[in-house]
Amino acid sequence: MEQHRTRTPQRRQPSPPEQAPAVAAGGIGESAAAYPVAVAVAPAVSRPRPRTGQVAPFVLALRRFPNPRLTGIGAGLFAAATMFLLGCLDQLLLDGSEVAYGVLFLPVSALTAFWVRPADLVTAPIGVPIAFAVGVIPIAGGTGGFGGQTMAVVTALAVQAGWLYGGTLVAGLIATVRKIRQMRERRRHQARVAAGQGARRPRP
Repeated sequence: MEQHRTRTPQRRQPSPPEQAPAVAAGGIGESAAAYPVAVAVAPAVSRPRPRTGQVAPFVLALRRFPNPRLTGIGAGLFAAATMFLLGCLDQLLLDGSEVAYGVLFLPVSALTAFWVRPADLVTAPIGVPIAFAVGVIPIAGGTGGFGGQTMAVVTALAVQAGWLYGGTLVAGLIATVRKIRQMRERRRHQARVAAGQGARRPRP
């Protein structure tokens, strides 16, 4: 009888799983060689460089200068106290020089108009002449009691009317310019608000 040959079944070894190519840190070239993937490089965004231009020393001095915001009464008190102190110093050092007092009155008027808050800009040209009259008292040189002192102050005001009008004009011009700028800024703000509200409204 013919005997059939029996073959022992051979087990198939499972094929090892495919391993993904390891990407080393910084090895973009190796991974790109295994899997050619197009890498998009974002263009560098150029940032505007700050201007390195030199600023005028006068502008730097103005920026370093204090910039308080005084009320109308506070600005008037500041101007009156400053002019009275300058009048006393003028009497002690310069024997009551009218020219020196008038010259010192101009920057005080400018500072008063600069430092008053925007809501009280109208008070700057009003408080400055009062401060001038207060500062004239030490240099008026009146004698004979209250009446003589008053007449001396009135005479000094009449003699120095040019400085008085000049300081008042300076304060008025500065206050007017600040008021105009304030009105322009308010209009720009209202325009921006209106534009923002129009952009938020849904279109039909």
